[in-house]
Amino acid sequence: MAAPDLKRRKMSEEELSGTSFPKNKIKVLLLEGVSAKGIQILKDDGFQVEALKTALTEDELVEKVKDLHILGIRSKTQVTRRVIEASNRLLAMACFCIGTDQVDLKAAQERGIPVFNAPFANTRSVAELIIGNIVGLSRRIGECTAQMHRGAWFKQAVG
Repeated sequence: MAAPDLKRRKMSEEELSGTSFPKNKIKVLLLEGVSAKGIQILKDDGFQVEALKTALTEDELVEKVKDLHILGIRSKTQVTRRVIEASNRLLAMACFCIGTDQVDLKAAQERGIPVFNAPFANTRSVAELIIGNIVGLSRRIGECTAQMHRGAWFKQAVG
């Protein structure tokens, strides 16, 4: 018995356009102040993008996801089973934060909705915080603040 031919031919752009869902019909909702540059990239690529600066409540999200294809959130938005079950077209969820614990992953899996995150998105902010803490420790800011609250003032002029 001969082995099946596993070679796949590359489909032309013309063939793909007849089978792929058109980008201009894909509705994207981005919550909690996602980067303006990222929003513009999606818009320039032809997606229908709605971007909000804040998180939504569960009830608000249930209404918004009904005809939505892609949902992008940060850490405050909670995507519950009820939200996922209210969606009838959701293709993917993006968590622009370290984890995915604000999404009911079991409900998403049951519906075949992939959930992904961006664990390195906050790397620069964390590095800035650490550098700030190092400067604060070297200047003994915490210790001096505590002494000042107790009424002491130790002004130091070195150099």
